[in-house]
Amino acid sequence: MSSEKELGKVALDSWETNASFWDDSIGKDGNIYWQKLQEPSLRRLLGDHLKQQPGQEQCRALDLATGNGICARWLAKHGAKVTATDGSENMLKIARDQTEKETANVVFSKLNVTQKEDFDALIAAVDEDKFDIILMNMAIMDVSTLEPLVQALPQLLKPNGVFVATVLHPVFITSGASRNVDLRYVGGGLEVVRTRVVKDYLHIPPYKGIAIPGQPARQVYFHRPMDELFTTFFRAGLVMDAMEEPAFSAEDEDKDRVESSRNYTQLPAIVSFRMRLPSK
Repeated sequence: MSSEKELGKVALDSWETNASFWDDSIGKDGNIYWQKLQEPSLRRLLGDHLKQQPGQEQCRALDLATGNGICARWLAKHGAKVTATDGSENMLKIARDQTEKETANVVFSKLNVTQKEDFDALIAAVDEDKFDIILMNMAIMDVSTLEPLVQALPQLLKPNGVFVATVLHPVFITSGASRNVDLRYVGGGLEVVRTRVVKDYLHIPPYKGIAIPGQPARQVYFHRPMDELFTTFFRAGLVMDAMEEPAFSAEDEDKDRVESSRNYTQLPAIVSFRMRLPSK
């Protein structure tokens, strides 16, 4: 496609275009991907870090690529004081409009995670008042580079702070794996066997795709195999202490769409992981 800088602009422009459609589709309280995969996993990975112990200050959280603000509201609901950011003006407006009616514990600021200058300004503003939690939910595959983020994390996290992210599964989703449905008659009954075929995985250039049918603009996907994804953070001095691969269950199956990812209950749809600074 184009250079990293040009791709970053194309990716961000697509979110400006899709903002209202995305909010209408995902909803203020999230869709089934949020309710059944993302939120339960975030609760497991962040639950202990959100708890405020007697005598401790209120948990401070940074929500990157907040979208319509669902994670910012979730963090605030669980007691955090939240700074929510996004690179899209339209997304920020939607998030602000929806969130300020509910809580005063969220402040919004524009930040493009692909721009070092934006992180430098945030680091200067934060000074010594760093974050207990930094969250980036379902956005890593939407950004052209992770370097500004990973370089900023050690300067933004408290010593016991954590960075948590969720991302579309690199093996089964962003690799472009095909979805197959095999109908077998076993013992006189029909058995539906669903599989995915992974043809490419290690080297897949950025490509345009659609997350929700009907969205106005195609978005850019940046596929990263797991070793590339995690090593980017390891090089910045972070260590990973938790990872999950959430999948839908049989009760989530979409009977009206045979191709839906919700029907592939043995194959995870996302990866969730937690990073922290190493103990001294």
